Amino acid sequence: MNELCLLNLVVTPQVADAVTDWLLEHEAISGFTSLAIAGHGSSAHAMSLAEQVAGKRHQVLFQLHLPLAEARDLLPALKTDFGGSGLHYWLLPVLESGHLD
Repeated sequence: MNELCLLNLVVTPQVADAVTDWLLEHEAISGFTSLAIAGHGSSAHAMSLAEQVAGKRHQVLFQLHLPLAEARDLLPALKTDFGGSGLHYWLLPVLESGHLD
């Protein structure tokens, strides 16, 4: 049985379109969700002056629900293509999923 996970990717708006295209090109990815989010935290050095004043940084969150092995296979390719872009990721186990028809 394939262990399922939720792969979360957080990127800047400047690379969001490139990440979208990259994800759409991978056949192993059947779909994903993207959301505009605001990041808050202590990394003021990475924020523009306007972001520091506003107290938030505009970012885009991608969520992919897929087998853990496939998610782990994607990470090196993401690093190759988006290394240095500030892409942040985390994996979460999916305990249960389905459609309520």
